[in-house]
This record gives sequence, structure tokens and C-alpha cells, in this order.
Amino acid sequence: MSTLEAVGLAVEQLWPVSGAASWDAPGLVIGDPAATIGHVHLAVDAVLETADEALDIGADLLLVHHPLLLRGTTTVAESTTKGALIARLIRGGVSLLAAHTNADAVETGTSRVLAHQLGLVDQVPLEPAGPGAATGLGITGRFAEPLTLMALARLLTDILPPTAGGVRVAGDHERVVETVALCAGAGDSLLSNDAVRRADVYITSDLRHHPASDARELMLLGRGPALVDVSHWASEWLWLDTAAAQLRQLLPDVEVTLSDLRTDPWDFAVVR
Repeated sequence: MSTLEAVGLAVEQLWPVSGAASWDAPGLVIGDPAATIGHVHLAVDAVLETADEALDIGADLLLVHHPLLLRGTTTVAESTTKGALIARLIRGGVSLLAAHTNADAVETGTSRVLAHQLGLVDQVPLEPAGPGAATGLGITGRFAEPLTLMALARLLTDILPPTAGGVRVAGDHERVVETVALCAGAGDSLLSNDAVRRADVYITSDLRHHPASDARELMLLGRGPALVDVSHWASEWLWLDTAAAQLRQLLPDVEVTLSDLRTDPWDFAVVR
């Protein structure tokens, strides 16, 4: 078995912290670097359900995409959600580590996995890490054979795990799309990106009302893409399988499992 420090070195090799955004907080949250790690459990979110799942299956480390302590925290009292989670993991002897935007930016990152699932060709980052770099945030590419916006929405429902929010679309369902920009996770900060503006469609998550409304107006003026909004959790959950395979290769003495729990926050939707 490996130590937590050794697992951390493998994580750094796969998803270097240097690639993380300046506002991000990836890395070790809970745990002794000298602790023995025989079982790593992967999940998108550190929530009570995934913590309990890690405890139930005997994992030593819960490795998540989203950092638990991303913003300033002044208390970990068990009356708070973060405090309750931290206490539960510590009592159970489970460490916690996050790989966030550093896992988005690599060539096998969250957006790249979604782009491969869609079958996009000529893939390049929306925001390259440097001039001509193959790494960076988001992906732009194209379909080898154009398809309608409705066909794309149906393809996404087949690829992504089901959620209450489903797939939301702004644009004519018969609109033909070929060039695609996408950003797994929250991506409305990239709506003004030149490659996004030039694409036929932009796929991302967490599009807020006003930025989405303005982007839709640009689309109607012929100066921007159609929009596809999918579940934040679902768009990044696809990456877990790739991450698990990479960890197994670097850490052959460690069992690596991944969570199928839906940690999208919504339970159901009523549509009229």
C-alpha cells in the first residue's frame, strides 16, 4: 500500500497544482501525509453522502473534484455542513483531497473527456495555458458530420447521467451545428471568449439568467452560438472514470473506486 504523500505525488503528476486558477483551492484538506492508503474513492463532490459511501466501503481517501473549503471558513463546528463532513471523515479515518481546475486544464481533463464523448475532432483549448498549448480551460472542436441542435441535445442526454434539470437549450431545434465550444462545469465566464462567439453552439453548466439572456440575444443577431446548459455535476462526473484509470496505472497497489451517487443538488422538476 502507498502513503497519502505518495498518492499526493501521483495526483500532482496527473493534475499539477500549477495549472489551477489563482482563486482555486486544490490539494490536501484532511489527512496525515504519512498515513497508509490502500483504497481511494473518487467523487465530484465532498458531501455527506459521498463521505458515508467512502466510509461504508472502507476507503482511506476520498478524492474529489470540488474543493470543500474553496472560500473562507471561520468555523468547522459540527452544526455547519462543512464541519459535520470534516468530523465524519476524521472520525472514520478517511483523508480528503481535491483536484479542481488543475484537473480541468490538463489534456485528459473534464472538458476534454466530454469532448471525446461527443466525438469532436480538431480539439483545442478555449483558453490555452500558453501560446499553442494543448492544455487549458474548455475545448473547441467540431463534429465530423453536422447535426441539428435537437440531435445534439438528445446525444447529450444519452452521454450524461440523468438529472432533474436535464438538458436545457436556447436556439432553434432545427439549427444545424458543426463547430462546438464547451466547458465542463460552470462556464458563463467564457461567454465572451472569441472561440465561443464563433462556435455554432456552446455547451456548459450553471448559466445564469442575465448572461444567458444576453448571449441568446447575440445569437438572434447572428453574432453568437446557441446555448446548451447541462448539470454541473453530470458534465464533470464523466471525468471520474478517466481519473480512476490514470490513478490505477500510477498506483497499482491501491484500490481505486468511483462514486455513482448523484450529487447534483436537485431531486425533481415539474415542467408545465
